[in-house]
Amino acid sequence: MRLFRPGGLALALALVAGLTATTSAVADGTKTVSYRGYQVTVPANWPVVDLTADPTACVRLDQPAVYLGRSTSQANCPAHLVGRSSGLILEPLTTNTPSSDGLLRRAVGDAGVLATAYYAPGAESAASDVLATGRVVTKTPSARVATPAAVTPSVVATGNFAGDGFDACTAPPQSTMDAWRPKYQGIGIYISGGLRACAQPNLTADWVATNASKGWQFLLIDVGYQAPCTNYKSRMSSVASTALIQGRNAAINAVAAAQALGFAQRSAIYTDLEPYESTAACKAAVLSYISGWTQELNSRGYVGGAYVNAAHGGADLVSGYTSTAYTRPDNIWMAQWNKAPGTMSIPAAYWSNHQRVHQYDSLSETNGGVTMSIDKNYLNLTAPPPPVTSFTVSGGVAAATLRWTKPAGVTLGQIMVRSAVGSTPPPLPTSGTAVYNGAASLFTQTGLSNSASYAYRVWVKDSKGKISPGVDVKLVGSKATIGATAASIMYTQAVTLSTAVSRLDGVKLAGVPAVLYSKARNASKWTTVGTFTTDSNGIASTSQKPAVSTYYMWGYNGGGAVLGTRSTAPLVQVHPALSAYLTPGAIKLGASTLLYGYLNPPHAGTTAYLQKRSGTTWAAVTTGKLTSNGKYAFSIKPTARGTYTYRVVWLADADHQGTQTASKVLTVS
Repeated sequence: MRLFRPGGLALALALVAGLTATTSAVADGTKTVSYRGYQVTVPANWPVVDLTADPTACVRLDQPAVYLGRSTSQANCPAHLVGRSSGLILEPLTTNTPSSDGLLRRAVGDAGVLATAYYAPGAESAASDVLATGRVVTKTPSARVATPAAVTPSVVATGNFAGDGFDACTAPPQSTMDAWRPKYQGIGIYISGGLRACAQPNLTADWVATNASKGWQFLLIDVGYQAPCTNYKSRMSSVASTALIQGRNAAINAVAAAQALGFAQRSAIYTDLEPYESTAACKAAVLSYISGWTQELNSRGYVGGAYVNAAHGGADLVSGYTSTAYTRPDNIWMAQWNKAPGTMSIPAAYWSNHQRVHQYDSLSETNGGVTMSIDKNYLNLTAPPPPVTSFTVSGGVAAATLRWTKPAGVTLGQIMVRSAVGSTPPPLPTSGTAVYNGAASLFTQTGLSNSASYAYRVWVKDSKGKISPGVDVKLVGSKATIGATAASIMYTQAVTLSTAVSRLDGVKLAGVPAVLYSKARNASKWTTVGTFTTDSNGIASTSQKPAVSTYYMWGYNGGGAVLGTRSTAPLVQVHPALSAYLTPGAIKLGASTLLYGYLNPPHAGTTAYLQKRSGTTWAAVTTGKLTSNGKYAFSIKPTARGTYTYRVVWLADADHQGTQTASKVLTVS
């Protein structure tokens, strides 16, 4: 593995008279560079390279320079560069190109110039300062500035391929690709990363689509953080937990870059880790970074790969292969220049499932009359299976029915479904809760919690053990309230029961069936009272006359991607009507009177209690049994003159709340 560092620029720097670009020195150690009526001040020691005069010059971002113009010719670049310096590229403005890792861009419409300041990690402010010196001295706007069309990712990098490939620092022009195609079918391209050292004027979504249609396979490379035990300015943290997060973030950026070029899920992206002299701490950081990188790529449906030197990163990955502390990369791309394609210092059982790329030589080669400096690779790769299609969920009561269509042409190992409570599905086949593993196309999960949402992800695992991208579906929970106009009513009276049904995300469930259930207090089973349709606010109500004390509960049985729910079940107490008549209400001493009345419903044979007030309390006098029509009668004969207060009490049973009569006053003279 060659390790390139920023150094001198071995290119012709003189400008040809009559070009649109000029430079002028300034006494403070800076100079002004002019291009198409746009002037910018840069350090005096930055050489100026005119790509019109030298179209094969390599636009190297690892060295300070000012590059003028744009060339899509075959550049004379070394095969493998890593690193970033600070410099400037001034070219015609033809498309609105956004900034990216280590590239700060400004579109200068009045001059028709796209100014790109490239910079080393941590030097973005200085790059911004350089661009801030720019000014338009002559207006020559471009005729038309295009906005890149949205790309639908469709190319899988790589598919199933065993054969020769190469990687070059900059993506070759189409003429070179065509000239080299008879011999090679695979190419490594640098798609992202703050240490990507060559400009990529040819690397566009159209270039990818064209070459994919001609049978090319692609190795996608991200050049980002390096090991903490190197001298690179952009190094991952030596704290393993932080390095893992950095790996995740790098993967997010790499996926965005891959998708912008048209690379779909199932594509492998390789993090380029240059040689390092390993220590225990450095190894832990590197393996943690690769763990985060692989986990994040997998969670987004991509394959995690690592490009390493055999004696450095390769040795650490091999030694950590069986460790449960790290997530190993799915694919390994090992640089071991032994000129023996496919022969690497890896145990035969490691990355054995068509997961290997061997970089075995570096040279200058000519094909079809076109010469390039390349690294040669032997690829032995297969892509993961396609995902399922038509993944749906239908909610029920504490249950969800999941359906999917298995991909055609795949020798199936199993379908794997996992879930998580909430709205975020489990990112990996090892996270969340296992729901289903099998070969069917439908599964019903039961035992779901009331008023909870669930997120599902399904993967296809083929017979070789490779796993597809995940496909997600969400089951939104719902809730039903219950309201009662009274907690206790008298027999024959009515209570109004209402509900508001909504999804947990706040959407009101209008026009859906809300079911009212009831259960007598002494019963064990619920019965259906009726089904009522919710109004535009998700509300339904009904008036009921329970004969006995009754529990009520509203329910929504689910539908579509909404889980059913049940409300709480409050008790509506029913107490009997208990009348009381005292005849007569005034008697002479020695006479008697009759206190009688009726309990409705009758409750024949149960006990009625006669009580007399004594001070502030009630004292028991006697008891009596209710007749078949619920009548009670007590004969009262006081032994002294005075005023007496009586009442009759009936105690609660399993069906009804206890009740009592109004107080009755007897005067004895």
